[in-house]
Amino acid sequence: MLSKAQLKKQIEQLPDHFTIDELVERLVFMNKVESGLKDSKNGNKINESDLENLIKKWVA
Repeated sequence: MLSKAQLKKQIEQLPDHFTIDELVERLVFMNKVESGLKDSKNGNKINESDLENLIKKWVA
């Protein structure tokens, strides 16, 4: 979950003129990064060899 402070920071970093799509894209990206960091801290991660095996299954 994003805080108001994080939202304000992201808006301040945007140029003076931007589209709603650009803002939403940035916020979705931020949310995914936060979610990934939280997963990592909670041990929800995959090692490199398991990842390679998953990719091979997806591509095959």
